[in-house]
Amino acid sequence: MKARLLSREVVPFYLSLIALAVAALLCDAALHLLDAVWIGRWLGIPGTLLILGSLGYSLRKRKLIRSGRPATLLRLHEYMAWAGSLLVLVHAGIHFNAILGWLAVWAMLINVASGLTGKYLLDRSRRRLEGARQKMREQGLSPEQLAERTYWDSLTFDAVRQWRSVHFPITLAFAVLALAHIVAALLFWSWK
Repeated sequence: MKARLLSREVVPFYLSLIALAVAALLCDAALHLLDAVWIGRWLGIPGTLLILGSLGYSLRKRKLIRSGRPATLLRLHEYMAWAGSLLVLVHAGIHFNAILGWLAVWAMLINVASGLTGKYLLDRSRRRLEGARQKMREQGLSPEQLAERTYWDSLTFDAVRQWRSVHFPITLAFAVLALAHIVAALLFWSWK
């Protein structure tokens, strides 16, 4: 059981974070090797646009938009946020000259970790609850007995689903810091 937990949930979580870090380092190294570091300066724009585009899932979930299938939008949210975060990390590079930018990068990384945590926690909780229900159905329990026996598990699953109430403020903090960084960059840009 512990080996399955490790291979199904812990390893993919860390691999997602490690893949993001390794991809960012490789892209940054490639830009340095090609003497094209200046490209990294511009990658923040498409990265930000990808992250903004990933919000379609949240807008659909809150019924602010009506189009799109939630499952498809969730996958797009995950891929676009990951790709946008990659571009923003390459944009940040290893240059430590802007504290506001680095605060935004750290907030983004915490946001990515929060999103991945929620993804794996929700998936694990859902599978565990449905597995317990299926076993009880096979034992011939009535719907009332099933509801009674899974009551606490259902409450736990509902509590885990509230993870979004933690993810949202983290996302908001990232958005505020990123916006402040963008405004500061525009104000102090050398327009020559």
